[in-house]
Amino acid sequence: MDEKSEPTHKQPTKTLDQYERAKQVIPGATQLLSKRAELFAPDQWPAYYTKADGATVTDMDGNEYVDMSYMGIGSCVLGYGDEDIDAAARSAIDSGVMSTLNPPEEVELAETLVEMHDWADMVRFGRPGGEAVSIAVRLARAYSGDETVAFCGYHGWHDWYLAANLETETNLEDHLLPGLNPKGVPQSLEGTSIPFHYNQVDELEEIASENDLGAIVMEPIRNEQPEDGFFDRVREIANEQDAPLIIDEITAGFRENAGGYHQKLGVKPDVAVYGKALGNGYPISAIVGRKHVMDQAQESFVSSTFWTERIGPTAALATIEKYRSENVHEHMVEIGRSVIEGWENAAEEHGIPLHTSGIDPLPHFSIDHEDGQAAKTLFIQEMLDKGYLTTNSLYVSYAHTPEMITEYLHAVDSVFETIGTALNEGSVRQHLNGPVAHTKFKRLN
Repeated sequence: MDEKSEPTHKQPTKTLDQYERAKQVIPGATQLLSKRAELFAPDQWPAYYTKADGATVTDMDGNEYVDMSYMGIGSCVLGYGDEDIDAAARSAIDSGVMSTLNPPEEVELAETLVEMHDWADMVRFGRPGGEAVSIAVRLARAYSGDETVAFCGYHGWHDWYLAANLETETNLEDHLLPGLNPKGVPQSLEGTSIPFHYNQVDELEEIASENDLGAIVMEPIRNEQPEDGFFDRVREIANEQDAPLIIDEITAGFRENAGGYHQKLGVKPDVAVYGKALGNGYPISAIVGRKHVMDQAQESFVSSTFWTERIGPTAALATIEKYRSENVHEHMVEIGRSVIEGWENAAEEHGIPLHTSGIDPLPHFSIDHEDGQAAKTLFIQEMLDKGYLTTNSLYVSYAHTPEMITEYLHAVDSVFETIGTALNEGSVRQHLNGPVAHTKFKRLN
């Protein structure tokens, strides 16, 4: 590859100091675990921003980075500060974001989502994604009259989900985040949430044979494609148990198609839950479902003041319109495939034992080596120096251009050369300017 001048970045002193201040007044330093600096490059990651635009982020010291990592933890599918979505949000602000009455946009959004799902009848809205899944579980249990939930995947922080770790704190190890302590979750909930693994339908069959299920909750996809017949059998079990099938689209939704990944798979659940990408950074989540489940909201009390504000549904309508009109998913798939190919080629060239996984617009890689976590930390550290926010996964956005990817992969090739040499010499940790990144939820001192 041709040589490319590297951006000059100042030491992010103000930014790092801000993070130390946060530790004194915010338990755990951040509101969202996925934004903790310790999960990236401890003592180096610029945890605070002053501006985000397109696919670039500026820290408190004026350093500008191209975001080739989480793009607002997957919420900014169109990119930061998309002018069309922001214009819609400003119009909502100008019209008044809150009133004693209801915003008409929520009806239009509900109609739009029903139109997008040929199996669905009704919609309720929330704001955070985990909250929306909890609403869906409540409605499913209200319909079925049973408490036990069989689940597969990551579904948030609420009691119903963390209850899986009451019996053993390793139950959630294979569902994205290890080390989740259920402290504070009522012990009486033990046994009410039981995990099964993706593509392991025999595990779900065993759970169903031993319990009256109140719901089956699962992500449509994360790291691997479903095996033939997997979802057919899941649907059969849900029918046999008369337990609503809830598909959590908070991560996968609006990545490879306009709507949920379950639609691409031909799955027809009883409820689909959306968040993250639905509002392109503006808080909005949606519970889309069949009438017999959704009507339970008139039996079980499900209500909140800020579910009635105007900006969320207005931003969601604008996001859906742009996503569909611009065929955003086609761009994201193409960009994601380019990144995966670039990772694999650079790893092969420099002797790195790399494994890639995930759907094209949300690819991941892991380094299969005893020093793999240290190597990941080194990757993040060295890419920061080159002007990139990176980790071992990427939420592709509409703002990522082919030109950005070319430059990014040039930087990856250079850093992978360093990592490959360090792995071969056994010197990865000597190259680090701070501790190795954390691998799980843990207390910060």
